[in-house]
Amino acid sequence: MSTFRTRTRPPVTLALPALVAVAFLLLPLIGILTRTQWGELTAHLTSPGVLQALRLSLVVSLWALGLSLVLGVPLAWLLARVDFKGKALVRSLVLLPMVLPPTVGGVALLLGFGRRGLIGPWLEGTFGIVLPFHTSGAVLAATFVAMPFLVISLEGALGGLKQSYEETAASLGAPPVRVFFTVTLPMVAPGLIAGAALTWARALGEFGATITFAGNLPGTTQTLPLQVYLLLQDRPEAATSVSLLLLAIAMAVLIALRGRWTSTPTPAADSAGPAGSRVTADEPAAPAPTAEPAAAPAGAPAGQSAEPAGEPVPAGGHWRLHASVTGFNQLTLEAEPGTTIAVVGENGAGKTTLLRALLGLTPRARAELRLGDTDVTALPPHQRQVAWVPQDGALFPHLSALANTAYGLRARRVPRAEARREAQAWLDRLGVGHLAQRKPAQLSGGQAQRVALARALAARPRLLLLDEPLAALDQTTRAHVRHTLRTHLAGFGGVCLIVTHDPVEAVSLADRVLVLADGRTLQDAPPAEVSRHPRSPWVARMLGRNAWPGTASADGLALDAGGRLVVAEKLPEGAQALAIIAPEAVSVHRKQPTGSPRNVWQGTVREITAVGSRLRVLVSSYGAPDLVAEITPEAAAELAIVDGSEVWTSVKATEVTLVRL
Repeated sequence: MSTFRTRTRPPVTLALPALVAVAFLLLPLIGILTRTQWGELTAHLTSPGVLQALRLSLVVSLWALGLSLVLGVPLAWLLARVDFKGKALVRSLVLLPMVLPPTVGGVALLLGFGRRGLIGPWLEGTFGIVLPFHTSGAVLAATFVAMPFLVISLEGALGGLKQSYEETAASLGAPPVRVFFTVTLPMVAPGLIAGAALTWARALGEFGATITFAGNLPGTTQTLPLQVYLLLQDRPEAATSVSLLLLAIAMAVLIALRGRWTSTPTPAADSAGPAGSRVTADEPAAPAPTAEPAAAPAGAPAGQSAEPAGEPVPAGGHWRLHASVTGFNQLTLEAEPGTTIAVVGENGAGKTTLLRALLGLTPRARAELRLGDTDVTALPPHQRQVAWVPQDGALFPHLSALANTAYGLRARRVPRAEARREAQAWLDRLGVGHLAQRKPAQLSGGQAQRVALARALAARPRLLLLDEPLAALDQTTRAHVRHTLRTHLAGFGGVCLIVTHDPVEAVSLADRVLVLADGRTLQDAPPAEVSRHPRSPWVARMLGRNAWPGTASADGLALDAGGRLVVAEKLPEGAQALAIIAPEAVSVHRKQPTGSPRNVWQGTVREITAVGSRLRVLVSSYGAPDLVAEITPEAAAELAIVDGSEVWTSVKATEVTLVRL
């Protein structure tokens, strides 16, 4: 099938000025090309004065680039990552040299660093440094006008980089400096390289600030642009040839960058597969190993206190959890070693905020956290030994699956060979060992999620936080990974919190279910208790049940959404309660039923979905809230039920369970 591109014809009122603008920019360049004496080009460019100026320009521009990297990279990180008073002013100072006339910049440098400037006399008297009319002065002038290009480019790249990568690295035990050099810089490398190239090109072409501040001394401060200025007076043909050289360098830099200097990083696509395309389908899970790998850890590191970042961490130990969370979340958590807690609740309930508070990564909530006998409240995230798997996995795109998994161990200075063996063992456990050398962009979503889970488990944490770790997996793979995770958690010496919306995960993996609402604990009980008596309509619906809140009255339950429900259980009049009705307890009829049901409503079928071998039918009733019934496909065929069918539903009073709120 061929595809056609539709072309939009630009309006003449816009097209003509645009063409004039292109001509305006192009004509001066054509002028240089047409006036260049091509036969004399080599002679002009190899003359002693031009070669001397070229060598000096290269020295000055490279020193200016180095100084810009040393000063500009930390400044860009500060502007992108830290909120502080006066930030807008600092950013304005960075941009100022780009809009300031170069000669004015030279005057400003002279008044700041000159022999009669603010700190010039101190530099000369203390260190014997005189910047004006010296090569170092030319370097300073070039740095002043060129460094903003690096800062702006790198700040944009950092601003487009999701902080979850850096936060995940910290949760794996990497201190801030290691995170910066092993995660942040590699991921913003395109922006850094583009900014560095522009900075070097701008420093190479600097003229006004240099001649004003450093002078025009041959061999000392006379760079190539200054040489062009002198040649224009006596040898304009040679000046044109040298200008062509500078033009060619500038164009080469821009062509190499291809406009990428203003772009933000796209980590998910930084790495390409062998064929340059991303894998989109989940590969079959590798068979689960028949025996536990010898190098795989059994739990978290031992010790009575949090170990300093960078120290090897042995396996083993048991850590009880105590956390008092304040701020948006208001709750207290107590759990014995080996406990797994499923954290559930509707969107905005505070589930992710709770995890981030335990990590020490959010100002919205603060956790006083004790793991075992160690109070880690005052420790930074990288020293808490709390591993985290965020919702997107946050795999580092520049590292292979094996290197990702070994990252936490290497951050604690576990020898490389040992870290890689242990990482490979965890990848094998989760069925992705055959993908160890692939980059994240070469993995499907499910594969990447399993690698992220292996990375957290390999970090030997005392507290394990999983934010919907199995959400990206298909049903078959999810069952395999759930079994592997349950096997590990059975011998885990710490506490695990799993945020999930999957009732199967909550029931099969957790010892307790923590239900949150508006940042507070609504229910904290074993899964069986939460299943029988959910205290939240959202949780009841998550478990597949109908949940209707209402107020008890003498003849049943007055529903908040309208209507009345007859129940067998009696509650004090005025008591708030939640009526729980299992879908299989709802009967569906094409005609009004007769007999024992006390609750009968007429309604319309709005949706039919398959759940396993049964069908779920959503019925909008006239006298009650929406009701979900579960029937067999045979029953649906016999009743000829389709979307839009008019039906009757009934529920016996004895099939309704009331939960006091």
